[in-house]
Amino acid sequence: MKITKFLLTLCACLSCTLWLHAQRNGMPWPDTDGHHINAHGGNVIKYGDRYYWYGENRPDRGFTTEVGIEVYSSTDLRQWKDEGCALAVTEEPGHDIERGCIMERPKVVYNARTKKFVMLFHLELKGRGYEAARVAFAVSDTPTGPFRFLRSTRLHAGKWPFDMSRAQRKAAMATDANAWKDWWTPEWRKETEKGMYLWRDFQGGQMSRDMTVFIDDNGKAYHITSSQENLTLLVSELTPDYLDFTGKYNTIAPGGQNEAPTLLKHGGRYWLICSGCTGWAPNAARMFVSKSIWGPWTALDSPFTGSDATLYPDATDQPRTFPASKTFGAQGTYILDLGDVQYFMADVWNPSHLRRSLHLWLPITYDKEGTPVIRWTEMPFQK
Repeated sequence: MKITKFLLTLCACLSCTLWLHAQRNGMPWPDTDGHHINAHGGNVIKYGDRYYWYGENRPDRGFTTEVGIEVYSSTDLRQWKDEGCALAVTEEPGHDIERGCIMERPKVVYNARTKKFVMLFHLELKGRGYEAARVAFAVSDTPTGPFRFLRSTRLHAGKWPFDMSRAQRKAAMATDANAWKDWWTPEWRKETEKGMYLWRDFQGGQMSRDMTVFIDDNGKAYHITSSQENLTLLVSELTPDYLDFTGKYNTIAPGGQNEAPTLLKHGGRYWLICSGCTGWAPNAARMFVSKSIWGPWTALDSPFTGSDATLYPDATDQPRTFPASKTFGAQGTYILDLGDVQYFMADVWNPSHLRRSLHLWLPITYDKEGTPVIRWTEMPFQK
């Protein structure tokens, strides 16, 4: 009896500790079953009185998708219940989402007109590494799914950016991506800025890798993605049902090498926060601002500032410290706008054990000019 009572007390203490950690950045975030939340690269929406968190169900070892896109639900953003797989891989050979493909950066949005939940995500086909570079669409009648896979595609085959002049198109068509064996030379960069990779992929469609989806005040939806070998960002208008592209698109920071885009509208301006391209390693965030979703975009300093972050990957690992200049060790995935507060959602990637990658939710504040500022905080929901 004494042993049973001791075990019950121990379990209660561990449970309290887990819930404390669930609200603390830099530590594992357990769900209501005590398991670290396995929803990476995703986003959060509110529907009814509940929040839904979608993300990559990552394996503990390896990089391919073996399960699918996971979804969790919560009423308070603190306690998250695992609702299971919102979109599962299939065992059908040759299918776009066959087990062993790569499904990344899922974003789910609710379409008030069609009453459907629409999921877009970055898809790589099984056995082809990161060559396919597609965007995929899925749809559901309920927030927890199951979502029905529709299709995957490259972007805007045979279409030029709407704001590209005739002279600019001619210059792009004069480039030849196959002629450059050595990248990063000044000459190569000039050709890239002219639209060399835009032209290379013109007929087959533009690449789409790290991505987000943004719903504007008027209900219009936009897909922002890292394209052209992760060198250039594309912003594309979605159709009213959010299930396709209208064909209207343009580029952001051609040749700038940006990925992991996140977008926020505040003070009548659009704020784009993304990362550099250094694989799984953290780097300095980049920020751009524009009065229009279509630009022009002005490059600004990183919004991250202040004291260092100390992270505790798990109980067996030594703590690690990251400065603001390295985005506190994280890479952005989404900006959750709750009206009175906005959170920069990010992953601290653990490439050896992707399932254990940490989550950071950092409140966004604004300076006197209305520019976003992001500082380290351990307790994101502390009032």
